[in-house]
Amino acid sequence: METIDRVAEIERNTAETQIRLSVNLDGSGKSKISTGIPFFDHMLTLFSRHGLFDLNIEAKGDIEVDYHHTVEDVGIALGAAFKEALGKKIGIRRYGFFILPMDESLARVALDLSGRVYFRYDVVANNPMIRDFNVCLVREFFLAFANTLGANLHICLEYGEEPHHIAEAIFKCVSRALRSACETDERAAGTIPSTKGVI
Repeated sequence: METIDRVAEIERNTAETQIRLSVNLDGSGKSKISTGIPFFDHMLTLFSRHGLFDLNIEAKGDIEVDYHHTVEDVGIALGAAFKEALGKKIGIRRYGFFILPMDESLARVALDLSGRVYFRYDVVANNPMIRDFNVCLVREFFLAFANTLGANLHICLEYGEEPHHIAEAIFKCVSRALRSACETDERAAGTIPSTKGVI
């Protein structure tokens, strides 16, 4: 059976951000991340490692104004890269689900690479700040990612207190669920996982 490289390179330039990004869905979790936002770099490194996605991101944005534009635009670019790398989604499992603990925090994620966008984010962080990074930006990142990828993504924080643990649980949990959804199923080789014949 012919092996198709599931890789993509994206370049996105706006008046607010300049992003170069590459992804290999069948990698080993190697990453090189530089966004100018140290905590965000840390989360993206975890995302790469736990999903076993090889990921290179170089982003420059107007972080002197706010982190919002850079975080959101990286989400857009990453969603576009995953969409391109998945191609016609032949043979993928399509659905992913994971529950992940991070110390006192517990995250639950379910997703469907259906091509139809729906986003649900049930996360409450009573203390939203991690140094100068607001945990509210995690929502903006994954909303942008789901919208651009065309995914049905549900993220729920069952409980959690420490904001770093909350963000880390979410990033790790999404990457694990996404890894499952992107994986190919030998029993479904050559087929698209939908009775419609297209996703």
